[in-house]
Amino acid sequence: MDVLVTGGTGFVGANLVRELLADGHTVAVLARQGAVRRALEGCTVELVEGDLLDAASIRAAVAGAKRVYHVAADYRLWAPDPRVLFRCNVDGTRHVLEAAAEAGVERIVYTSTVGAIGIPKDGTPGDEQTPVSLADMVGAYKASKFLAERVADEFAARGAPVVIVNPSAPVGPYDVKPTPTGQMIVDFLNGRMVGSLDTGLNLIHVRDVTRGHILAADRGRIGERYILGHQNLSLAEIFALLSKLTGIPAPRFRVPYAVAWLAAAGMEGLARVTGRAPQVPLTAVRMARKRMYFSAAKAVRELGLPQTPVDDALREAVDWFVECGYATRARRRQPAA
Repeated sequence: MDVLVTGGTGFVGANLVRELLADGHTVAVLARQGAVRRALEGCTVELVEGDLLDAASIRAAVAGAKRVYHVAADYRLWAPDPRVLFRCNVDGTRHVLEAAAEAGVERIVYTSTVGAIGIPKDGTPGDEQTPVSLADMVGAYKASKFLAERVADEFAARGAPVVIVNPSAPVGPYDVKPTPTGQMIVDFLNGRMVGSLDTGLNLIHVRDVTRGHILAADRGRIGERYILGHQNLSLAEIFALLSKLTGIPAPRFRVPYAVAWLAAAGMEGLARVTGRAPQVPLTAVRMARKRMYFSAAKAVRELGLPQTPVDDALREAVDWFVECGYATRARRRQPAA
């Protein structure tokens, strides 16, 4: 193998593996024992069992790789013990970057998130230079990814060939788990989305995100970060697009922030008793207080990041969720004669 992908069984990772294979690379995927590998069905890859917290297994996995894509992360907006997220996302990142640097890997791409980037107070889209600090991070996931980026910065400053990419909200096929954005689409398709918050996201086709990873390895400047995003849309606009694609009515009820906060707080209280994740984590509601709008101009300009229409991304996501049995209500609206 010439490429190692951590997190290759996840949404972005599996799509990245497929792009790399299409480009002719031989790919190894680091996966924990027992990890669900459905997203890699049909892919010819070398599966290497290991754990981000087991430095020896990481060193063994990295051996022989020319490029390492560190995509793996604990992506949860709620966990019974938030320290688990910091161990995986911060300590795990240090283990991967250290092993890759010691092995003389030619290029390391670290997958961060736009959640670790600042949002201007005037409502304009954030970019790679928007000021941000740890105090701005909402929840353990964002805080852990912010600190993991600082680890990546540290290794780049020491001479390791690290490039950072910050995906926004990817949409598309092979969202097996699914991600919070994917779950929102599934809930919409199944008629469980009765209301919406006054918030917004930056959406991008997951295939563009994976191509952005490869372009970052090819053309990215060491030590730089690149936002991998496309279109800023309010939640209402996203639901309107989904309604147009499926014929399912968009939710008309706007949930006041205070009501959503109280409901989520109650769900988290119950979760602490049962140990099961709340349907709506409080962190998700707190994050929705701001519109997560960003500019990918730098990645478009320097990397040539593709910008597939968001309608196409949503259509492919809907088709995949329906075909795989996640949703039952989707009905495609027929084009006018």
